[in-house]
Amino acid sequence: MKTIITNVIVVTMDVQRNVYTEGYVKIEGTKITEVGPAGSLKDTKEELERTGWEIRDGQRGILMPGMINTHCHLGMIPFRGLGDDCKDRLRVFLLPMEQKAMDRDMAALSSRYAICELLLCGVTTVMDMYYFEESVAAVMDQTGIRGIAGQTVMDEGGCDAPDADTALGKARELIEAYKHHPRISGCAAPHATNTCSPQSLKKAWEMDRRNHVPFTLHAAEMDYELTWLAKTFGCTPIEYLDRTGVLDSHTAAAHGIHLTDGDISLLKQKGSGISHCIGSNAKAAKGVAPVLKLLKEGVPVGLGTDGPASGNTLDLFTQMRLCAGFQKNESRDRSAMPAKDIVSMATCQGARVLGLDKKTGSIEPGKEADMVLVETDSLNMFPVYDPYSALVYSAGASNVRDVYVAGTRLVWDKKLVFEDPLSIRKELADRMKQSAFGEIEELHG
Repeated sequence: MKTIITNVIVVTMDVQRNVYTEGYVKIEGTKITEVGPAGSLKDTKEELERTGWEIRDGQRGILMPGMINTHCHLGMIPFRGLGDDCKDRLRVFLLPMEQKAMDRDMAALSSRYAICELLLCGVTTVMDMYYFEESVAAVMDQTGIRGIAGQTVMDEGGCDAPDADTALGKARELIEAYKHHPRISGCAAPHATNTCSPQSLKKAWEMDRRNHVPFTLHAAEMDYELTWLAKTFGCTPIEYLDRTGVLDSHTAAAHGIHLTDGDISLLKQKGSGISHCIGSNAKAAKGVAPVLKLLKEGVPVGLGTDGPASGNTLDLFTQMRLCAGFQKNESRDRSAMPAKDIVSMATCQGARVLGLDKKTGSIEPGKEADMVLVETDSLNMFPVYDPYSALVYSAGASNVRDVYVAGTRLVWDKKLVFEDPLSIRKELADRMKQSAFGEIEELHG
């Protein structure tokens, strides 16, 4: 399959941050083979058609790299909106309901529904961390998204494993099953610094390191996490990870809200990345990560939505706008956090955090053809003086027209090509009614 997309504003996010206001991109198979200004295209329309190229008119939309959600819990769609304003929602709603209602089928249906949402929002890569990840990885494969399925590891166990060693065994099988897959990989994902022993953390890190997949966990997120580590080990969460020997260039720390200057120096020294989940963090009143300091020190920062139970939306356009607003407000500087830097967090920096920057995150020859066409016909998208600004401050998920992953168009004219979200939603709703979620629905009428 040979495709050329013409008549677009190409935001490449390459090292030079090239933008082609009258640009084109060529795709052959899964790869981008050529990108540049329209004036450099040597072939005429007739020659392209004669040699088997399908020409797609981008209608002056903005063609950007597919966005990368660096931290998500796809299986938690059933929890969306449940106890949103409850002070201790984790212990009152989430943990009990996971034990009562979450199973392999529920996790798979929820993940399929969540991936539909991600694709329609322009997200082409997702780092998941949840339970029953063998079923989640299978859904990632079927839906066409690029994904990493992170098997949650906790010492006290979860709803799919009674202890850390069992979860690590599941992670090992998952990694092995997808080790040669072009889009999907698995990893062992410890839950957090305070829910895994140093031994469990080390075992997970060694497994991920050996298989060249990300090592991710929640870190520097919770007040009680900081208090417990300070009291027990006399250190911060980042220092704890370093002392345990699991802080390196494969480490993607989710949240990273409460970071000291020393923590940031350690992250820089070790080459570790941060997944910034501003929507979830702000909603939970946990604080604001020091993104400006991290970026100044060269620490890669990607954007994450967290799960639909925490941030409600899986839309990275929302995260971009929130990130910009909070960092400007915190620094009292309107010029801080320019739109170009925000877009890089949603694309190329996110790829770097997950170790995927050689495959995706930018539009340049040799990279996988993971791209999003954002239309500029809608009322909210006129005029476009600066495409970065338009993407961060004007655009939303409703402006996503087409989505490509590995050269395959998964969203066409704002509709999913291969998935039917309404039928998935009905099946998931029926499944929820047959579980403990049905009792909650009855309570709320």
